[in-house]
Amino acid sequence: MEGGILSPAELQALLLSLRVAIVAVVVDLPFAFCAALLLARGSFRGKWLVDGIIHLPLVLPPVALGYLLLILFGTRAPIGSFLLAWFGFRFVFSWTGAALASAILTFPFQVRAIRLSLEAQEVGLSEAAGTLGATPLDRLFSLHLPLALPGVVAGAITAFAACLGEFGAIITFVSNIPGETRTIPLAIYTAIQTPGGENAAARLAALSIALALTGLVLADIVTRRMRAAFR
Repeated sequence: MEGGILSPAELQALLLSLRVAIVAVVVDLPFAFCAALLLARGSFRGKWLVDGIIHLPLVLPPVALGYLLLILFGTRAPIGSFLLAWFGFRFVFSWTGAALASAILTFPFQVRAIRLSLEAQEVGLSEAAGTLGATPLDRLFSLHLPLALPGVVAGAITAFAACLGEFGAIITFVSNIPGETRTIPLAIYTAIQTPGGENAAARLAALSIALALTGLVLADIVTRRMRAAFR
């Protein structure tokens, strides 16, 4: 490392981690809101199964998820070969695959936070809006979404912080390729395996802790302020 706090390779891992996390959270957000709204307001047969599937990534070993993604989106896998042949697009061994793995693993964080915000809303508000002629779409954008905003923001920040720490699914699905899939956790792993890499591992570990703690604290602050603003 010549000057600066991070070496070029470490800075590259940081920027890649931020890129993966941002894409994962942004792509997840609309699906997470719809899933949360379905679980909070919907009443249908098999709801418990849908709820379990959505939250499965919380208890599923990340390596197992990475393996499942590999057999589905690998270049010779059913979905992966189709995407590659028809669109020239591949997830495996690419940063987009890291974003996909991170998005799936952190999806429940967003769903849970948004669902709690939706369930905290008075059901009578939606019913009253309906009696006044508001369509379901009107209620979605003028009632449910604004009131759920604290949960949306908190879930997004928490998921973002969790994305920055994902390791098992990423290394299993897209490997550990410098500049392409080597995020901060993978860079820490690489430094530990490299003779004399203890200092780099310590720097990256400290950076990971700082980012995770910042994300958690920020999520709490934003949630409190937004809830106070909506009272």
